[in-house]
Amino acid sequence: MTIPTLIIIAFILLILLVRFFTLKMYALKPNKHSDTPEKLGLEYEEVRFPTENNRTLYGWWIPAEEDSKQAPILILVHGWSRNLGRMLRYIQHLHPFNYNLLAFDARHHGSSDQDDHASMYKFGQDVKAAVQYALTRDIDKNKVGVIGLSIGGAGSIYAAAIEPAIKAVVTVGAPAHPVDVMQHEFKKLHIPAFFRWLILKQIEIKMGVKYEQFAPVNNIAKADASFLVIHGEDDKVVPPHQGEKLNKAARPGQCDYWLISERGHSNCHHEPGFWERVDTFFQIQFKKG
Repeated sequence: MTIPTLIIIAFILLILLVRFFTLKMYALKPNKHSDTPEKLGLEYEEVRFPTENNRTLYGWWIPAEEDSKQAPILILVHGWSRNLGRMLRYIQHLHPFNYNLLAFDARHHGSSDQDDHASMYKFGQDVKAAVQYALTRDIDKNKVGVIGLSIGGAGSIYAAAIEPAIKAVVTVGAPAHPVDVMQHEFKKLHIPAFFRWLILKQIEIKMGVKYEQFAPVNNIAKADASFLVIHGEDDKVVPPHQGEKLNKAARPGQCDYWLISERGHSNCHHEPGFWERVDTFFQIQFKKG
């Protein structure tokens, strides 16, 4: 074989190797919940509602204990590879503050439909779909908030930029940009820079949308909503400088930033006063409306 032919074959093999690695790295097997709000002694309704690409999302509707028609609604969004069961701790602590709650599985997670692949972009679309479903219920449509964890938080920021009904958003451990987080993971795996670039391009092509379009750092200031960005100082999954970038990208007065010392990616809610601060943030924002 000639040298040009060998180069072409080597390039094809390289692309196939990158594609295999990408699919292997980001493959998700839906992990369904094992507990429900019934475990907490709460009444709930299993719901399904539409999202993009003619897919359907699964969720739990938990009405407020008192005057649910006037109570605020909070959309609860899990993180990557998790399901709505991750939000049971949030349901347990926030329901006593008299919120209507809607927890749901993003596409390719839990009991929701699969849709080729999961992504931060699809998380954002699914949050918007959850809000639109909530607005069909008999609630106060001027008091809509979202709490998102990790990638769910990132998707919630993008959703707030494209869904004006969202008035307030709390994120916990949310990345500012998808590329930053993926590069962080690639470096921990000691993947060479050129391969990292190829993988990122492969993912972007597969999504069919540019990273810059849905990156939270590019969307937070576009939203009419107010934000409480929470980050653990010892977060090794999404480093705390990501929370700082989000805070700096927001408009003046739009964002509160809470960096919690000695907390990581998944335990910020153990911080004393966590639930009270989240509740106070939402109550202040809803009163503004």
